[in-house]
Amino acid sequence: MLKQKTLKGSFSLFGKGLHTGLSLTVTFNPAPENTGYKIQRIDLDGQPVIDAVAEKVIDTQRGTVLGSGDVRVSTVEHGLAALYALGIDNCLIQINGPEFPILDGSSALYVEKIEHVGIEEQNAPKDFYIIRHKIEVKDEETGSCITILPDEEFSITAMCSFESKFINSQFATLDNISDFAKEIAPARTFVFVRDIEPLLNANLIKGGDMDNAIVIYEKQTTQERLDKLADLLQVPHMDATNLGYIQPKPLVWENECTRHKLLDVIGDMALIGKPIKGRIIATRPGHTINNKFARLMRREIRKHEIQAPIYDPNETPVMDNIRIRELLPHRYPMQLVDKVIALGPTSIVGVKNVTSNEPFFTGHFPQEPVMPGVLMIEAMAQCGGLLVLNNLEEPERWSTYFLKIDDVKFRQKVVPGDTLLFRVELLQAVRHGISSMKGYMFVGDMVVAEATFTAQIIKNK
Repeated sequence: MLKQKTLKGSFSLFGKGLHTGLSLTVTFNPAPENTGYKIQRIDLDGQPVIDAVAEKVIDTQRGTVLGSGDVRVSTVEHGLAALYALGIDNCLIQINGPEFPILDGSSALYVEKIEHVGIEEQNAPKDFYIIRHKIEVKDEETGSCITILPDEEFSITAMCSFESKFINSQFATLDNISDFAKEIAPARTFVFVRDIEPLLNANLIKGGDMDNAIVIYEKQTTQERLDKLADLLQVPHMDATNLGYIQPKPLVWENECTRHKLLDVIGDMALIGKPIKGRIIATRPGHTINNKFARLMRREIRKHEIQAPIYDPNETPVMDNIRIRELLPHRYPMQLVDKVIALGPTSIVGVKNVTSNEPFFTGHFPQEPVMPGVLMIEAMAQCGGLLVLNNLEEPERWSTYFLKIDDVKFRQKVVPGDTLLFRVELLQAVRHGISSMKGYMFVGDMVVAEATFTAQIIKNK
């Protein structure tokens, strides 16, 4: 089981804000388990903290802006992309102004600092959200679309098209998140010269220069107008007849602009609040569609707060019916686990196929057969018994007995034809023969019952 991670130490980065032009310092700090990402404005009274989640995004026009009340922080996506891609689950980010410094317009310096201070494993399990079916959000007006499909790990493809002969259509792919530092993090943000003047007139990009963005000059203007723009940006004058990329640092890759779009998608996906296992296909992505998708994913996660185990009936079970009878004393009609499909040191996944021939359906109820709730709890407990007995020498000489049952919830009835999946986890190590466990029962993707129970392991006479 993978564990959550945080930074081994703190680090700071210094630079100017892209839009404000202010001198800014951002500091990334370790944070306790289950903290997630939080951003603190240390320059304001009370040093308010904003949860870095999709619902806190209040603007997406020229970057991702988080806000809570009157507190705002913008241009957060490059730093969050580095945290997410390097597997950091918990981090407190402190900033002394309204935006992160733009640095070189990429995530490279964030990655460099994270790798320098190191990553520390924590005790809590890493809580992945596993994509089980296609999820999609579209913007018919812009043609933007983000789709996520089931996959064993996280991967992403971005496809972009621009009204430019220099970057008309491009795509970029990240098949393995471990390649982010090398293949995506150095990709810089970009801007067209034709867009710079409107941005300046909107009181934005006060900190923009040739060192923190790819600048594309692809629609010729007059020399006088270009000189005036250069003076506003405080950069040398350029020949108005020379079209192309005009920043001093050449492109790292031919598709660097689309790689940066992919970087932005990862930064905005960090606001989902959980690491994802799935493949994202982003067509004409931008911060607006990215945020719509992140919000949709958060609603999906809330709807399936506890995810069902993956069950492939074609796989050979870890324990079959014969092995189960060797460990448990239960026999017909009380053996309620048919097989075990996953087994670890602290968790187990079991299966029961519910048929119309179950003896309890005779009286519960003849006209509307429903599995009794007490037997649902018993089935989960038998799974827990298999978990703890499997670790004992001569397990057939031991039995488990209920001491306590708490927090029982029945969310949906179980009827003939249902296939039940049980997931039971130890809440703490077995001590003095006492075991506390949390059990969930699923039909399909839905939780139908759950309970916390304590059992005692006793040697048979």
